[in-house]
Amino acid sequence: MKNKKMTFGIILATRSYFNSALAKDVRKTLLNVLEKNGYDYVILDEEDTPTGSGSMETREDGIKCAELFKKNRERIDGIIITLPNFGFEIGVINAIQLSNLNVPILVQACDDENDKVDLDNRRDAFCGKLSVCNNLYQYGIPFTDTTLHTYSINSPLLSEDINRFAAICRVVNGLRNARIGSIGARPAGFQTVRASEKILQRAGITVIPVDLSEILGSANAIQNDDAELKNRMEEIHAYATVPKGYDAKLQTQAKFGLAVDRWIVANEVDAVAIQCWDSLQVNYGCASCITMSMLGDRLIPAACEVDIAGAVAMYALSLASGNASALMDWNNNFAEDRNKCVCTHCGNFPKSFVKNRVEVGNLGVLSRTMGTENTFGAVKGKVSEGPFTYFRISTDDPKGCIKSYLGEGAITNDPYGMDGCIAVTEIPNLQKLMKYLCKNGFEHHVAACRGNVGDIIFEAVETYLGWEIYKHE
Repeated sequence: MKNKKMTFGIILATRSYFNSALAKDVRKTLLNVLEKNGYDYVILDEEDTPTGSGSMETREDGIKCAELFKKNRERIDGIIITLPNFGFEIGVINAIQLSNLNVPILVQACDDENDKVDLDNRRDAFCGKLSVCNNLYQYGIPFTDTTLHTYSINSPLLSEDINRFAAICRVVNGLRNARIGSIGARPAGFQTVRASEKILQRAGITVIPVDLSEILGSANAIQNDDAELKNRMEEIHAYATVPKGYDAKLQTQAKFGLAVDRWIVANEVDAVAIQCWDSLQVNYGCASCITMSMLGDRLIPAACEVDIAGAVAMYALSLASGNASALMDWNNNFAEDRNKCVCTHCGNFPKSFVKNRVEVGNLGVLSRTMGTENTFGAVKGKVSEGPFTYFRISTDDPKGCIKSYLGEGAITNDPYGMDGCIAVTEIPNLQKLMKYLCKNGFEHHVAACRGNVGDIIFEAVETYLGWEIYKHE
């Protein structure tokens, strides 16, 4: 996930029938709010338009704004339209259309004060917002609305809406240019996670494949006295409890992680799907889980079983939340409550997702058939309680589209006596959700993150990405 200061293009729209002086206060307040929240902005200088506030009232003003936006094309992540008064929709639509920026748009409008509706003080932005949104609709330009139709520029809702919009921009722009690493071949026994690279590419998502042998070759070439290797082993010890007697296996594991890291950097990969079993165990002698877990905590999501679509969903959740995401199995029923189920995986959950102590051990399932000597590297931990968001995309080849589902629930403190990474979840109308997944051919994997970001994902997918989405409630 690239770290850069988010920048918004600002359109300050007024209409000549109204007092354009009202725009000066709105400009000052909006820019202050952006700066306080850590955002940069691109806006016409105050002297660039006749109003003296940089607000647009004519088509010519819109053209000036478009030229400014084009010069800053590489910086602008989204556009914020603010209406101090009614706003001239022709200037707005020209600024957007002529700049030709394919980025999310937020439309915000200011409240009237009902004791100040004389000709010098009235705004009519309540009405003007409808006109601006109507034009955006006519031109086929998608946009995001604010929490309320209008509110005071001094309302705390402004910061909340801008931060939510910033998250939407991160998801949309991130997915439209995502590079997903695919390390190794999909295990033959997991046809459920097959995905179409061509359908993903149409959405701007590029899959970067590499044969597992190349990664293992790089890992084997790392010398035991390599400084980065020593640092990686220390990082693993600091990250999780490592049982005694596993020093040699820990070094093997660290070499694999270092080789994966170097490949990710060299190929500018945003998220990765790894052939986590059983070729790695047979041909190299360790599991990949601790590597995947630590990548996730660096906000480079890592999916099991070469689940490329799962990695995309994980990346979307990390972009939306700014936190680590996990890939879980919808795994076990919870007999006492049919709205609860156990979500688990062998041991790839990021530590910050678990929010509990984690330890490194052997894979539970594979160690029964392959022995403990080749399965070291699984993260084990019980996920702590709290709200979470789940999301899944799937490439539907018969339909030729990307489809998805989304919802929110809670992780509970219910005990569950199973090995690996465990999350006991509670989801309203869970049986309805399971029927939907079965009938529509969704995979057994689901991506999850801590907190409630469902509205951000839904807005990004439905409004801007245009994928099919089912929002479970």
